[in-house]
Parts: sequence; structure tokens; C-alpha cells
Amino acid sequence: MSPRSNRSIALCVRLCFMCFILTAHCKFPTLDHLQPQASEKTQGRAVIKLLKRLLGDRSTEFIISVNRTMSKDSLDVCELRSTKNNQIVATGSTGVAVASGVYNYLKYFCNCQVSWSGDQLDLPRPLPQLTGVLQINTQHRFRYYQNVCTVSYSSVWWDWPRWEREIDWMALNGINLPLAFTGQEALWQEVYRAIGLNQTEIEEFFSGPAFLAWNRMGNMFEFGGPLPQSWHVKKLYLQFKILERMRSFGMIPVLPAFSGNIPKGILRLYPSANVTRLGPWAQFNCSLSCAYILDPRDPLFLQIGSMYLSQVVKQFGTDHIYNTDAFNEMTPPSSDPEYLSAVSRAVFASMTAVDPQAIWLMQGWLFFSSAWFWKPPQIKALLHGVPIGRMIVLDLFAETEPIFTYTESFYGQPFIWCMLHNFGGNSGLFGQVESMNSGPFQALTFPNSSLVGLGMTPEGIEQNPVIYELMSELAWRKEPVNLSKWVSLYAMRRYGSTQENLGAAWQLLFSSVYNCTIPHYKNHNHSPLVHRPSLNMNTGIWYNPADLFNAWKLMVEAAPPLMSKETFRHDLVDITREALQVLTSAFYLEIAESFHNQKLAELLTVGGVLVLDLLPELDRLLSSDGNFLLGPWLEQAQSLALGEKEAQLYDMNARNQITLWGPSGEIMDYASKEWGGLMEDYYAQRWGLFVHTLVECLDTGRPFKQGAFNQEVFKIEQGFVYNGRKYPSKPTGDTYEIARRIFLKYYPQAMKKF
Repeated sequence: MSPRSNRSIALCVRLCFMCFILTAHCKFPTLDHLQPQASEKTQGRAVIKLLKRLLGDRSTEFIISVNRTMSKDSLDVCELRSTKNNQIVATGSTGVAVASGVYNYLKYFCNCQVSWSGDQLDLPRPLPQLTGVLQINTQHRFRYYQNVCTVSYSSVWWDWPRWEREIDWMALNGINLPLAFTGQEALWQEVYRAIGLNQTEIEEFFSGPAFLAWNRMGNMFEFGGPLPQSWHVKKLYLQFKILERMRSFGMIPVLPAFSGNIPKGILRLYPSANVTRLGPWAQFNCSLSCAYILDPRDPLFLQIGSMYLSQVVKQFGTDHIYNTDAFNEMTPPSSDPEYLSAVSRAVFASMTAVDPQAIWLMQGWLFFSSAWFWKPPQIKALLHGVPIGRMIVLDLFAETEPIFTYTESFYGQPFIWCMLHNFGGNSGLFGQVESMNSGPFQALTFPNSSLVGLGMTPEGIEQNPVIYELMSELAWRKEPVNLSKWVSLYAMRRYGSTQENLGAAWQLLFSSVYNCTIPHYKNHNHSPLVHRPSLNMNTGIWYNPADLFNAWKLMVEAAPPLMSKETFRHDLVDITREALQVLTSAFYLEIAESFHNQKLAELLTVGGVLVLDLLPELDRLLSSDGNFLLGPWLEQAQSLALGEKEAQLYDMNARNQITLWGPSGEIMDYASKEWGGLMEDYYAQRWGLFVHTLVECLDTGRPFKQGAFNQEVFKIEQGFVYNGRKYPSKPTGDTYEIARRIFLKYYPQAMKKF
């Protein structure tokens, strides 16, 4: 076959693929009205101000403009070129597109990075020249961000400067469809008052600030409350600023709608309403769960739903897209497909009654979490209760449990392929880079694909920044990346260094701890370190720990000239923390074996090393870096309070969520964090009691009784929640000296144990 024929075939293949992409994006004209509201000038100014915040005076070296006409089929594009006087001209279809294009240039031409754990912005002078025009574009109409839980696990205590920083990060990483859930309780309070509920009934419904995500979903009520009136005022004011800034970049904020979850007091006013009381959620009893769910077919549903959405639109404006989740981690009262279609039809009607252009964005988590209930007929019925193209489904955990593959692409409803990655905001290195790298492209080429975007839906953020940089970048790629090459460049720009050790360390991490290939694996830190001790704990990991320890060695060796870099200090702490977490599992197994074999001397030795040295060293390490401190979490919570009573309430909320998660440990350690202060006063105390109890049992010949131990350790756990202790919000100690000391002490042991 001639070279010309080969080129013709290749061209045909490319054209066919392009036609497929265009068909996928043109399939849903129902979504065409989801467009940026801000003018081109407003979006351009927003990017200029972002660069000023990021780069200071050097921001003037970038000439920014927005031109909507650059976009075809609403797909974002940015073009960059150099001028003769070393400036960069960036023009994009939206503010988000321009910000993404500039960040791409900063990453790949200037070796810079912006992350949750610090920035590396040593810009070359002058700026590197571009030869010709650099075009950055995306195949994905939407790039979604956040999970309904993120607002509780991560951003619950944020002030405006922290939100401003996050929205900047969103713009740089191409996010154009962010969740905007702040302040909604203030509007619900007005609706409930208008209906006739008294203040006591309202206060008994809302949970405390740290648990509002699950209150909104109908999982629980009251615990951690009551919500002070000052909370409503502050959060409402904050939401106004959040929305204004998001829209200024050309983002399309997703606002809340009504799901049917109601206060018990509604029954006093409407005793004949068709209300179902659900069963308990998680380990909570019905004093704090067992939600009252108003049947969407009841006329009262339309009344309450439209009252609420009217308030939302009046106060927040609208971009015509709303999130609500029916039956999230709750079993519907009937599996009859006709009933399920009627439910979704009624929920959607409550939106269109207020906004005829409404689009319903729904998390697809229920299809995974209650897969025993949601079989194809039930899924199809729920989805088809809404006209095709008027609902977008988030395939929430697609890197591990894609739903689109067995639902014929959600039976024609548009969907967004999402990476969930993190549960509870847990600490711990984790990733599924091979799945992330291939999954979005498989979804794009799936037969009759209804894919309209990619998303990131972690329950908690400010962890594993490498995973989120890769995932956000994939939305702008036409094919999977070379992971080895990608991570080598990542290491260079993260630290602003070409040291070979750094790239080698990250190669090891990307082929091990960041490449979980175990089917159906959930990244919920299973380490014994952060769970209540017992003699039956999960110590399994998905990778060869020798790879982690060797990466640790390379990072320690590279450290001395890089300690001034916040990004490097963070990663040195994080990798050392992970190494000690793995070693804790090894020590735990030795503790359990010593106890079972009744070897008291060995138990005292290994237990003593863990409790008296390893855990205190880990606390000192974490306390040396501001990214790993308990103090800021508590300080931010208390800073929102008006008066001591509110401060105590917020402090309890903040402490309880990351430990007991409920009054009696109902979801204990779900939101575990490895933070300085928390390690010393919570985790280490539990392990100290465990080892002491086992020693006592051997000493006296008594058996270890888990129930009795649980009662004793609960005193420690509850004591931490209410101890009132102030924890440092500034780092203490020399990170390098601490990390090096730990390495010299524990690396040899690690290599022997694994």
C-alpha cells in the first residue's frame, strides 16, 4: 500500500473520530443554554486579577482576552503566542479556557505549579518564547468539580480568602461546572417559616455545620446543632461572593434543589401528607436519623420544592442547573418502575415550575451504593422520568465502578465521567492512575456514548495533589498520557528542580502506591494506625511497600537543597508519614502475634517502640508542616463563632467529625486525618491503652475482651472531642532534621520487615 493510501486512511480515521465527538456533543441541544453569563470583558478581567494574585507584578507579562466565537459546539479553546517584547498573548473562548491555557504554559514552558499544598512559581526571566501559536482545547463540554460531601469534609469552615484561592485553582485547572452549595440553610429557614414551622421545629431539623451534607441528603438531622442565626448570615454572604467570582470566570455554578427530605414539623401542619419514614442510616438510631420523606407525587412536594427554588433563584440568580439526589444511601419504598419514574418526573416538575429551562444534575452514587436495589429496570425508570437531555448524571466513582458500561450509557441521559478517589478526606497516598488515564477515553468511544464531560468528585480534598493535576489535565488531552513521562515532568515543575532522584522517586510511587489495580477497591484509609485497635484489623495494601521505602530514601537524599520549597517539604512529610503508616501495620502484626503466643517480653518491646517512639516521632513530623496540623481546622471553626457558646459548638463539630462521627462513634474514623496534635492526643492514646491492656491481660492471665476495651477507649475518644485543648496552628520543629532522624531509625527496619 502506498504512503499516500496510508495517509488517506489515517485521515479518514481522524475524521471519523472527530465526527463521533461532534455527534456526541451535538446530541443534546437541551444543554445549549448552559453558557457563561459574564461578558467577555468581565471574564478577561477575572483572569487578569487571578494572575495578579498568583504572579504579582509579573502578571503584566501576560495579555489576556476572551472571545466567545473561538468555540465550536461550546467546547473551550485557548490560543497562546509570544510577542517580540517577551509577553504572552492568551485568548480563549471563556475565562476558564484562558486560565487553563495560561496554566498549561506555566507548567510545561516555565516548570511551575499551583497546588493545595503550596506553589512553585519560580518564573524564568524573560518568559520562554513560543514558536507559532500554541492551542489548548478540550473534547469535553463540562468539567465538573466537588462532591456534596466535600462541603462538610473540607470547606465547611472556609473564609473568603480560602474560597478565593480554591476558585482560582478551579479556573487554572479548567473547572467550569462547580457545585455551589454554601448558604442554602438560610433559604430553607425562610421557606419553613413561611410554611408555618416554629423555630424549635426548624432547629431540631438542621444538623450542626460539620454534618450538613448528610442533613441535606436526608441521612440524619439535629446532631451537632442547633445552627446559630449568625451561621446563616455569614454563609449567605459568603455564597454571594462565591457565586459572583465563579460566574466572573465563565463558570456555571450548580445550585441546590428539593429532594423531599422534610422536618418532622411538616406533619403537624399537614397531617394527611404522603410521608414515608425511612429506616436508620449507617449506625445511627432513629433519634437522629430515619428521615421523613415527602412523596414527590403529593401536591405538597411541588409546593415546597417550588417555594424553595424560587428563593434560590431570587437570592442566587440561576445558571439553570440544579442538584438534588433522591434516595441517596436510602432505600425507596417501592421498586416498581412506574413509581420510580413518577418520583423523578415529580422532582423535575418542581424545578421546571420555577425555571422552565432547568437541568437536573444527579449523583449516580445510589446505583453503586444500593446496587442490590437498582437493577436495570429501576435505573432506567428513574432516569426516563425526566426528558432525555434534561438531566445530567454524575458517574461518581467511574475510575473504579463505572455505571455507564452496564446501563447503555445511562439509557441515553447525558453523563459526566467522574473520579471520586477519596473518601472522608482521609490522609494517605493513593491513586488509580492507569484507570484514570484510560477510563475517560473509553467512555468517549463507548457505543452510543452520551458523555458530556469529565469530573472530580472527592469527598475530601487537600490530599494527593498529583492525582487532581493529572485528572484535570486529562480533560484537555486527546489521548491517554505517557504516565512515566508525565510524572517525571510533574516532579520537575513541582520542585523546580531537575534532580534525578526526584523523578526516580515519583516513578516508583506512580508504579506502586498511585497505581491500585485491585478491582472494586475503595480508597478509605484501612490502616490500623487510624482505626480503633483490636486483634482483628485490616493490614492489607495494594502495592509492594519496598517501592514506597525506596522512594522515601530518594526523597530524603534529595532534600537538603530543596527544603525552602513548600511543595517539597509537604511531600517529604507525606511520604515519610506513609512509610510510618505502613510500619505501624507491621508493628501491629508483631504486637498481635506476641500476645497470641503469650510472649510478654516481645510484646513490651514492640509495643514500646510503637507507642513510645514511632507515634511520637510521627506527631513531631506532622507538627513541623502547616499542611498537617489539627490547629488550623479547629481555629477556623471557632473563628466563625459569635461568642463562647458558638465557639464550643463549632469546636465539637470539628473534632467529632474527624474522630467519632456521631455521638457514640456511629461512623467512627470514617473521616480520619493524620495531623499533628490529633496523632498525639487521639491515635497514640488509643494505641497506648491497647498495648497496656494486652500487657495487663498477659500479666494476669485474663483474656482480652474487645467489648470492655471499647468502653475504656471510648473515654479517650470522647475525651478528645471535649478536652478544650488549644492546638498549634503554626508548625514547630525542623522538618528535615525530624524526617532524617526518622529515616535513619526506621528505614533499615522497614527493609527487613518487607
